[in-house]
Amino acid sequence: MPLEAAAREEIDRALVASGWLVQDLATMNLYAGPGVAVREVPLASGHGVADYLLYADGKAVGVVEAKKVGQTLTGVEIQSEKYGAGLPAGIPAPVRPLPFLYQSTGNETRFTNRLD
Repeated sequence: MPLEAAAREEIDRALVASGWLVQDLATMNLYAGPGVAVREVPLASGHGVADYLLYADGKAVGVVEAKKVGQTLTGVEIQSEKYGAGLPAGIPAPVRPLPFLYQSTGNETRFTNRLD
């Protein structure tokens, strides 16, 4: 199993343990619960694909950037900031750019609160 895939399994487990419902884009239901984490969401042109887009009460609030186990997360915040700024216009969000940015290997997680 590739290292990033192993990290994503751990990230899935951590999200579920924290109360998030983890879903694939093709079968997402944003109203299945108060917190939904959707895997592999394409963003606006030039912004890439978010590993996870976090929805609270049906509105996008943050992103999680997955990295392979052992990778240093310092500096990855720039990538998650790009994703947070690249939310397509049709996706509802209470704040733009998205305020909650995570970078995770599954073993280690960094968090940036842009509202702070």
